[in-house]
Amino acid sequence: MPSVPPQPGPPDPAPQAPPPAQVPDPVPARRTAFAEGLDQVRAAATTEPGRLRIIGAALALLVVLFGAVTALQTNDRATAADDVLHKSQPLSSAAADIYLYLADANTTASSGFLAGGQETTGSRDRYEKDIDRAAAGLVKAASNSDPDSPAAKTVAELNTLLPEYKGLVEQARTYNRQGFPVGGAYLRYANEKMQEEMLPKAQNLYTSENQRLRADYADATPYPWASIGLGVLALAGLAWAQHRNYRRTNRILNHGLVAATATATVVLLWLVVGHTVARAGLNDSYDHGVRSLNVLHDARIASLKARGNENLTLVARGAETITVKDKQGNDVTHDAYDYDFDKDMAALGKGLAQASKLADDSSGEKPVTAAQGNMKVWKERHGLARQQDDFGNYEAALDRIIGDKDATGECFDSVDTNLSTALTHEEAEFRRSADDGLGAMTGLSAGAAVLAVLGAAGAVLGIGRRLSEYR
Repeated sequence: MPSVPPQPGPPDPAPQAPPPAQVPDPVPARRTAFAEGLDQVRAAATTEPGRLRIIGAALALLVVLFGAVTALQTNDRATAADDVLHKSQPLSSAAADIYLYLADANTTASSGFLAGGQETTGSRDRYEKDIDRAAAGLVKAASNSDPDSPAAKTVAELNTLLPEYKGLVEQARTYNRQGFPVGGAYLRYANEKMQEEMLPKAQNLYTSENQRLRADYADATPYPWASIGLGVLALAGLAWAQHRNYRRTNRILNHGLVAATATATVVLLWLVVGHTVARAGLNDSYDHGVRSLNVLHDARIASLKARGNENLTLVARGAETITVKDKQGNDVTHDAYDYDFDKDMAALGKGLAQASKLADDSSGEKPVTAAQGNMKVWKERHGLARQQDDFGNYEAALDRIIGDKDATGECFDSVDTNLSTALTHEEAEFRRSADDGLGAMTGLSAGAAVLAVLGAAGAVLGIGRRLSEYR
């Protein structure tokens, strides 16, 4: 059988390319918790229960924030008002007293020197008390001054100068009792140390304490606008929520929201009225207390300086002169201490006139008016004393300055006593007004915090009552 040749088969298929590798789908990035929470809020906002929960949370947060800001701002203002009443103003007066004690010690020392061996025990005791009180005032000022502050530095310098001054006065007294003229030179040195070094430093201390007092007033009196604004916003939010609730349910009242509105209203009214009353009291304490006290302190300082220069005019006996130009431009020589006396008396007259204008009642005006009359008589008697001294009648001039009758010393004592009475009255006026201002803020900080928590709870409960209707 013949063989059949093999038939050609179909051609081999072309090689296939391997299938492409499967690329896994990218893993989506994990969303932040904030984004997921935002989505949940959006989803909740599409349903009435969700919207109610958001509204309740927002109202509670707003009421709590209102209470917290109110508590913080009123606490800051109450603290500043308390500092005004119990710290900065008393320290300002204490600084003024330091100046007054130093000036009075200097004046008393010169009066005692003029008396020579007949210096009275009263005059000596007054000088010693002034020095002791000034030293005690410096100790108090040091304890209330911040370390490394300008006030602390000034106090330290005064503590160094005070014993030096006292030593010069003692030397002047010793030589004066022995009849040595050099005693007058020592007293002039002591006066120069007091006038050129100690009193300017005491004035700087008084100025710095007054600046701190004004800063406390600036912290205590501004309106708490942030808390007032939040209070108005909280009331607006609560009113809107109740209006919304009425439109959807026709129910006029929601007890929880009404309670929250009532507490927020009480806090806002308490805040506005209380701070307005406090502000009025503090402003009154400044206008009719601090301003009067500053003017009276300056007037009393001027009277003390005038008395000291009056005494030193006789102590120096023309040894100290000053040349000034008159209105025509001519040089005119004056006794240096008498020239300063005239300037001090002018300052005293100006201060008394200002104090009279600031006095707001007869009790404050009466001693100032009396001091003005005393000053007028003082100037007249001083003129008579200068006439006697210019004529060479030193003993007659001395008698008109430190004598027992019709002397300028009587006028100075009357001026000083009346100014002291006016200062006592104005300090009482200050304390009364400042205490009224502080009292108006008493309990406001704690009360606002408690009422805000109650208001937030009321808002949550009110919204919760509506939510219960969907269960």
